[in-house]
Parts: sequence; C-alpha cells; structure tokens
Amino acid sequence: MKITRLIALIALVTITFSCKQESEENTAFAKAETPQFNVPFEKFTLDNGLTVILHQDDSDPVVAVALTAHVGSAREIEGRTGFAHLFEHLLFLESENLGKGGLDAMSARIGGSGANGSTSRDRTNYFQTVPKDALEKMIWAEADKLGYFINTVTDPVLAKEKQVVKNEKRQSVDNRPYGHARYVVGKNLYPENHPYNWQVIGSLEDLQNATLQDVKDFYNRWYTPNNTTLTIAGDFDIAQTKEWVEKYFGEIPRGEEVPAMEKQPVTVANTKRLYYEDNFARLPQLSMTWPTVPNYDKDSYALEVLASYLSKGKNAPFNKILIDEKQLTAGVRMFNFGSEIAGEFGLSVNAYPGKDLDDVLVGINEAFTKFELEGISQKDLDRIKAGQETQFYNGLSSVLGKGFQLAQYEIFAGDPAYITEDVDRILAVTKEDVQRVYEQYIKGHNYIATSFVPIGQTTLALEDSDLAQVVEEKIVEGAEETFDASIAADYERTPSSFDRSEEPAYGKTAEVTVPNVWEDKLSSGLEVYGIENDEVPLVQFQMNIRGGLLLEDINRVGVSSLLADLLMKGTATKTTAALENEIESLGANIYTYSDKENIYIGGNTLAKNYDKTIALVQEILLQPRWDKTEFDLLKQSTLSRLEQQQANPNSIAAIQFDKLIYGERSLLAQNSLGTPASVNAITLEDLKSYYNNYVVPNVAKMQVVGAVGKEKATTVLAGLNDNWEAREFTIPVVEVPKAPEQSNVYFYDVPDAKQSVLRFGYPAMAETDKDFYPAQMMNYRLGGGGFASQLTQKLREGKGYTYGIRSGFSGSTLPGAFAVSSGVRSNVTYESTALVKDILKNYGKNFTQQDLDVSKSFLLKSQARAFETMGAKLNMLDDIANLGISPDYIKERQAIVENMTVEEIKKLSDKYLNPDKMIYLIVGDKKTQMDKLEQLGYGTPILLNESKEPVKN
Repeated sequence: MKITRLIALIALVTITFSCKQESEENTAFAKAETPQFNVPFEKFTLDNGLTVILHQDDSDPVVAVALTAHVGSAREIEGRTGFAHLFEHLLFLESENLGKGGLDAMSARIGGSGANGSTSRDRTNYFQTVPKDALEKMIWAEADKLGYFINTVTDPVLAKEKQVVKNEKRQSVDNRPYGHARYVVGKNLYPENHPYNWQVIGSLEDLQNATLQDVKDFYNRWYTPNNTTLTIAGDFDIAQTKEWVEKYFGEIPRGEEVPAMEKQPVTVANTKRLYYEDNFARLPQLSMTWPTVPNYDKDSYALEVLASYLSKGKNAPFNKILIDEKQLTAGVRMFNFGSEIAGEFGLSVNAYPGKDLDDVLVGINEAFTKFELEGISQKDLDRIKAGQETQFYNGLSSVLGKGFQLAQYEIFAGDPAYITEDVDRILAVTKEDVQRVYEQYIKGHNYIATSFVPIGQTTLALEDSDLAQVVEEKIVEGAEETFDASIAADYERTPSSFDRSEEPAYGKTAEVTVPNVWEDKLSSGLEVYGIENDEVPLVQFQMNIRGGLLLEDINRVGVSSLLADLLMKGTATKTTAALENEIESLGANIYTYSDKENIYIGGNTLAKNYDKTIALVQEILLQPRWDKTEFDLLKQSTLSRLEQQQANPNSIAAIQFDKLIYGERSLLAQNSLGTPASVNAITLEDLKSYYNNYVVPNVAKMQVVGAVGKEKATTVLAGLNDNWEAREFTIPVVEVPKAPEQSNVYFYDVPDAKQSVLRFGYPAMAETDKDFYPAQMMNYRLGGGGFASQLTQKLREGKGYTYGIRSGFSGSTLPGAFAVSSGVRSNVTYESTALVKDILKNYGKNFTQQDLDVSKSFLLKSQARAFETMGAKLNMLDDIANLGISPDYIKERQAIVENMTVEEIKKLSDKYLNPDKMIYLIVGDKKTQMDKLEQLGYGTPILLNESKEPVKN
C-alpha cells in the first residue's frame, strides 16, 4: 500500500440482481423479496488497447478514478522481486507534465481523497475519489502516469523510493509479530519457479540490487495501455468523459502483446513442518496451508463457505474444540485465498502463552473429524449466504467500491458482466459441495505447517519441525546509500499532439448537499439522530452509552471492556450460539466494544431486517445472559491479548504515550483492556454492578443511517424505550495535565527492533474547544495532509527515513493530545527525531500564503466527499450527537477556512507547536539508538523498562 490504509474489496457485484434466500429448515432469515439493485456500466476499448469502464452514479458530487495494470509480483522473476510494488510507489511521485510532487501535490489542491494504490500478486491499481469538477484533471494525470512518466525516474529518485519501500517492509513484516509467516509459507508451498514463491513486497536485497535500467525495462514491458483498465465511477457526463479519455490516453503507444497467465495449481508432495523463533511473538502461532484453486474456479465458492462454517461463530467446529473444550486459544482464523493462477486454503491459531502447538494440532484434527461426522446443515448454509448478501451491499456503498469490482471482473473473469455467473455460483453451493471440496483439497492431503514461537520456546513448536530459513536484516549504522532527491531529471520530453504541460481547468463547481438530519428524544432519555439514504438497501447504526473507563475503579480497570464483550455472549433466552445464529441469519452484524469514554453497540443490516435486528439489540442490552463460562473464557482471551500487546512496538508506544501524557494514575492513561492484575481480579459481580448502575438510556445516544425513515427508525426503538430504566448519576471529571515546561526524552527498549516507533506530543485540547478546528487547519500542511504535509515531504520523500508520518490533535469531549507519530528506520532514529523537532520549531515562521491557499483549497473542495458513504454519514451524526455541534457545522467550518489568514496560522503554531515543551517517546533498540538521543538537548533519555534480551536457541 502507498499509505497505511486498507481498502476492502468484496467478491460480489451485480448488474441487475434479485437475491432471495430459501431454506429447507426454519431460520430467522427473512424471505422477503430483495429489491433490484443496478450497477449499469459501459465498456469500450481504445485503439491502443486501453480498456475503459464507465459507471454513472449521481448520488454524490464525486467521481472515483482507478487505473489498474494487470501486473503484480507474479510477472516478476526470481532475483528481481518487488518491482510491481515499487512502481506502485514511483507512479505517484512525478511525471513529465505534473512535475515534482506529481499526483500527490495535485490531490491536495483539488480536494481528493489522496492518491493511493495497492499491489497484489496479479495486479497493481492506483485510485482516488475526487470532487466531480476535477474529473478532467484526474484523467489528464492518470494518462501522464501511463505515457509520460518513466523519463522522470532517475538514480536519486530510485534510491530514495527504495528506502521508502524498505521502511514499509520493516513496518509491515520485519517489526511485528509473525511478520515472516507468509514468506515461509510461500517459499514452501510454491516451487522455486512458481510466480507465487516470493512475496509481493519483494526482498530487501532484490530492491537494493535493482538498477535504473531494470526498473525502466519492467515498466516498459507491463505498464502499457493494452495491459491496463481504466474505471470511472460517479457523477459525470458520459459523452464528455469519453472525449477526455480519448484525448489524454488515445495517443499513448500500444505495448507488446501480453500473454494470458496460465493456471499453475500446485501440489505438496510431502507435508512440511517448519518453525521459527519470532523476536516479537509472545504467543505461539500454528498455521497450516493447503493448495487449492484460483479465484472464480467453481470450487472456490464452496471453499469459502467451508472456511466460514469451520471457524466463525460459537457453533463452529474449530471454536467448539479449540476454544471451548480444550481452551487452547481465543480464536481461529481460516480462509480460502484464490489468486489468478493458484489458490490456497489456510488456518492460523495463536495459542495461549506456553501452550504446546502439538496439542493445538490434536485439537485441529478433532475439529476436522467433527465436521466429517456432522457436515454442514442447510440452516447454516443459508446463514452464511445471508451474510454474503449484506457484504455485497456494503461493498457497493461507495463509487470507488463499484469501480474496483468492475475492474476486478474485467481483468480476472474477462467481463464486468461476469456477475451473473458469479452470483449463480455463490447461490448454487450445496451442502454436498462443501463436503466434497473438504475431501478433495483438505482431508488427508499434504500441507505446510509453520510454528512461530517466542524466542527461547522452541519446545512449543510441532514435533519434527525444521528451522525455517528467514533473512533477518541487521541494524548497521550508515548502511543505507545517500541520495539527493531534489535533483531534477534531465530528459527529452515525450512528444504529444497538444501541450500536456497545461493542467486542465476545473469543471462546474460541485454543489455539496448536506444530508438532512433528523433528531428525536424518547421518553427514557435516549436521544436518536438519523439520516435517511436509500442508495443501497442497508441500515447502519451505532449507540454510545457514556461511561467506559471514566466510570471504572483505577485499581480494577477493564470492567467496561469485559462487559461490552460479554453482552454479545448470549441473552437470557439465547445461548451465544443461538444469538449468533439469529444475527447471521438476518444477514446482519452487531458489535460491542468500549473505550475511555463510552460503551458502544452498533452494526449493519439489510433494511428489510432492520426491525428484527434492533429487536436483538434490545435483547442484548436488556437481557444479558451473565454466563460464567463465557466470562472466564473472555478473561483468558483478554489476558492473551494483553500479553501480545507487549510484543508489538506500536501497541507499546500507544500505551506508554498515554501514560506519559495523562500521568500514570489517571484513568485516561489506562489501557481499556485493563492490566493482567486487574483482569485477574475482576469478577462477574463487578460487571453486573457496572451494568446496573451505568448502562442506562439517559446517557445513551443512537445514530441511524440508511434506507429507513425517522418514523420507522424510532418506532422500532419503542420496546427498548419502554423497558430500559433511566438512572441519574454523575460522570467524574478527569483532570488533564498541562504541557510540560521542559521537553523530556523517554525510551522503551525492544531489543533488535528493525524500526523505531516515534510518539512526540503533549496534552492539548478537547474537540469542543474553539481552537480545535482552526488548529486542525493549521496542522494540514504540517502532518495532517498526507503527502501535502511537510513531515511526509521531508522525512519520507526527502530522506527516505520512514514509510509514513503524521501529526494531529486527538481531542474528543475530553482534552486529547497533540501527537506526531511514525515508524522510522532504526539507524536514523536520532536524525528523524532531530528533523521533526526542527520542522516543528520553524513551521509557523516559514508558513506562506501558498501553504494557506493549498490548505483552503483542500478543505473547501473535499467537502464534496464529506458525506458519500454511510460510514461518513454515521460519523457526522456522532459528532452532532456527542460534541453538541450544529447540523450546519460544515458551513461554520467553511467560514473558518475562508477567513483564515497566514498571521492567524502563525499565532496558532506559536501556541500549539512548541517542540521544547513536549514529550518525546521512542520505542526501539536501546543498545544502538538510545544514547545518541542526548544530542537533542533535552538531557539524558529516561529508560522506561529494563529489557532482558532473549537468546535464540
């Protein structure tokens, strides 16, 4: 990924589709006819081979543009891996006509969602959602990537981006628990000459060895119009858009013909058992992987059902055996992962501390045997399909999601209209199919087993396991090559029939329609806020009940978190399994969780099942089961999660930073999960006491978005309103410390960490403070604007120190922190910290009118995207309900932006960005990095822990 944001791509999309679930047995699933849902599209191909797919959707004044090249890591060769992912990065930087900053710089000006991309084994895509008036600009920019880019790649540019990609690998693979597991599976499941033998991100050695000519050859071979699909979805004029596509893409030359990828399924001759001592693991992990079939193979559909049935829900065979009976783990993950030329079926179990993975394997085999004897019922099959229907609609709630899936079908199924067959195959899966694929691909077949265990605990690995070969990077000072990324490329411009250096003008300004918000207050005191939107037949909802950590005993922290989890473990009349079955049979999802200020219950459901779903919410809230067995299992699971947090540098940084910001004994400094001591001490009576005293309607606020009006939304809540008793109580006021008078540096030792995690900041203000939004605006060019921010431009783009860095204010109804956060290459920890300090010190002094213009342009134009998705609308309601702001707050913020001056930004910077009055926290390798930090001028770093380095066996 170009930035740390994951886009969920669903496996279902439709042209005109009516889905009606039928069951041979009685289920809670409503059998009413589902309304037809249309995703019409137009497809055409330019003379140079570019495939173009257009989908109109005028529900919001936005357009999503995605360029998908049919090239992923599978097109690479051994020894030159990671190139497709490298180009995902390079293509945002510069092109001949966009100049330095490329699409990233333009995104900030036009109010886009941020140029982003992702790479898989089989494709690379580049995407962004923009206000409709910027569509021509986006088409111009995307064409520049495809036809007018490669000349701008120089040795300094390549050297810098190599460092960025290496930092991404350190962050996502090398510096986290079980990060190398997929590498070990890939190397052993697929033969050396198979395109899936290596990982998408490639190896550090291959990246370092890549020459400029290697990179140019790879680009020229694969990034051609005839190997690329352009999708445009949203509010636009089709005829005009076709003209623009032809103008900007039409004269880009066709490339060599690209042969279709032949299917290359694999077999495992003998079961392989491998183990690895993981520097960041606190829990032993067992994974097992079997080769299966590519995506869209007829058997892939039944394998998806098999994975879901075996591992999801209280009644799942694996949960019954491994969680309930043997109490070896808190959860089992199982998946069928199909790619273009091969597929795999896998499971992964993080066992409790000290559990022998041989015992886990015994439990796995017992769970498979249980399935063999019992099979899957029609009722369970219908339940799983009901969930697929809701997943289908969720994936189509944005124009980008629609565009993604149209491209997916085009590239890998040969036609965007593949939906007919796809849906038929999904709905055609039978009980017999599920049993058959289990026997054909899993039962008795060889597999790859990996045991990732904490250092020094190899006795927990499966017997007869061989040591897995993993290349670990050494931390070496000054090992990285130097470069000057500011050097301009010298090249002869690619000829064109018109002047491409002139950026197209904006179209007609997008008119932003603020959703109509309705409000109601029920007799119990429950406040309800809603937005009616029937773009998809779904409803999303969330209720927050004020309290959370704020109402807990400092010596017994974790009660509200356990309570939130226990609410989902059955009701007075339903076991956990029965409750899960009812929810899933409705195609619904209900969740609960807690944080420092609230307990939450929310979910989503098909609109036709909204009343039945809310009836279950009422039962969950008003009739807890108080199951002692489930309570004990939850405590065990929570203790396991706490153990694992202590091995994850990012979790460590978050926990330690809160303690430094709020003070060790502040409730706000506590981990919402609790501590091992507090969790062990909590009783079921503690949960009941919290519930009876504080889970009441007069401190609760409900938000509802979707295909339901105010009358029905509130009428359905009548039972909850009538039966939920109000109670008055006072929520304690928590004092938040002021910023320190003098900066201090704190260090938390994680031996051999490949990255240092940085958290710098101080206690700031609440979101209700009058300065909060102006300060957010001030922060846009500092670290809140992604690639438009100085922190990113200087630490990532200028130095290659990091994969990503950001800054921001985190206040809510309570004062939060201002924080700068990043993960940097370990051997530039001091240099990165000193550079951040310098940027903070000079930000206000150097802030210019151009900086202000870019900030204003983004904040004003991005309003067109502010309410596109249901999630965005739900967030809007949450702000209105809990922050006490007006439904017209967008207009109020627009006035703040329009009236802001450079001088006001400078004043805000002076007030809120003093690097000499901050907390500097570094989580990293003490022996190589801590002492140098004294050069910051804030005294000797304060060590927060004494870490005893484990020794690998």
